[in-house]
Amino acid sequence: MHTSAHGLSRRQFLRTTAAASCTAPFLLESPLHAAAPNSKLNHACIGVGGMGWGDLQNFLQHPRVQVVALCDVDADFLKKAAELVPGARTYRDWRELLEREGDRVDSVNVTVPDHMHFPIAFEAIRRRKHVYCQKPMCHDVAEVRALTEAAARQRVVTQLGTQMASMAGDRTTVQWLRAGVIGKVQHLYLSANRPGAVEMYRPLGPRPAERHTPPDRLAWDLWLGTAPERPFVPDLYHPVKWRGWLDFGTGWSGDIGCHIFDAVWKGLDLSAPTSVIARAQASWAASPARRADTWPQANHITWTFPGNALTAGPELPVEWYDGDFWAPEEVRARFSVSDYPTESAMVIGTEGALLNPLGATPLLLPEDRFKDIPRPRFDNRNHYHHFAEACLGGAPCESQFAQTGPMTEAILLGTVAVQTPTQRLEWDPAALRIPNHPTADRLLRRTYRAGWEVRPI
Repeated sequence: MHTSAHGLSRRQFLRTTAAASCTAPFLLESPLHAAAPNSKLNHACIGVGGMGWGDLQNFLQHPRVQVVALCDVDADFLKKAAELVPGARTYRDWRELLEREGDRVDSVNVTVPDHMHFPIAFEAIRRRKHVYCQKPMCHDVAEVRALTEAAARQRVVTQLGTQMASMAGDRTTVQWLRAGVIGKVQHLYLSANRPGAVEMYRPLGPRPAERHTPPDRLAWDLWLGTAPERPFVPDLYHPVKWRGWLDFGTGWSGDIGCHIFDAVWKGLDLSAPTSVIARAQASWAASPARRADTWPQANHITWTFPGNALTAGPELPVEWYDGDFWAPEEVRARFSVSDYPTESAMVIGTEGALLNPLGATPLLLPEDRFKDIPRPRFDNRNHYHHFAEACLGGAPCESQFAQTGPMTEAILLGTVAVQTPTQRLEWDPAALRIPNHPTADRLLRRTYRAGWEVRPI
């Protein structure tokens, strides 16, 4: 059963909804549609292999969550999950799950390749299901806007899979930045130089021409979903290497950016950037075959954000470094930080700096100057459980789409800049446009494969 178009094409729908409502602020989620009538949360896991296996186990550990349905295009993954959750109803096709489960399911998690986040999450929200979605929220900027607005309109509970946002370290960073502990912020450096990450984006392409028969366990057409028709090739896309392909993944900045950006975005109360420019790995930029199909192994992205009461000037430069591009040596050495963390945010202020290593304890620098600053007392919360409790009527989620949607838009705008390297792109968030670069503007949205159009709400 393919989802059919209803009147408007997907492109027309996204442009219409964006133009109609992007000038209004997103509503913070309320619990009006939150409490499950039987005080249990009936939950469905869509995607149970890889990261989905960990997501499933986290939901199972909550005493008020009942995992009642499982879905995966890979029969081996589905079998393993079904053995862990006897009695759960199983599906290969997420559309069938949402159609058949109806009111038997209150919430879902979406843990599948990036290119399928939007259609699954959007359809779940259309049916007023609460949604936990892995990062990044979507593959394309326009999808993020539509999903964020849909969640606000349907008043469902949402959570982006930025698990560190619920931990003490990120919450401390948010509080210190909001309190102005390091003075007015002048510059922000985001780094993602994880050892071994470059291998995930090794020089792929040109796309193999040979055709292979998919194994019986893998529903290849369902795996492709909205993406263009591509022949199956063993070990090239499923289950891990899809991240390096433009059709399916969002590159290293799209994959990890939501984790590293989250605390500083909230702490500095950032809004949409005004412009973005990027440079990419030279060998990738010089190869038409690689650029047509794959992401580079290294990126340096620079956004310009409007200043606010927490910044030192009318603009705030934010730089992202990954792969072989590292934050400047003078930044890494400025405060005598030994073993500069490979995944971190360094916030430079007028009175000092804050270093927020991913998943660890933030530092105020130089340490001697800030030794008397008290550290807030936060517990490490379970990000999945916080979502479940919000669905059951508890406090709003740490990474609800009202907050993480605009952040993800900015991050994915960076991936558009990567695909048009060295070109400064002006950003008009109200119109959802890049007015000075038609080629980049077309990269804000995709045309879905025939039969996979998305129904408006």
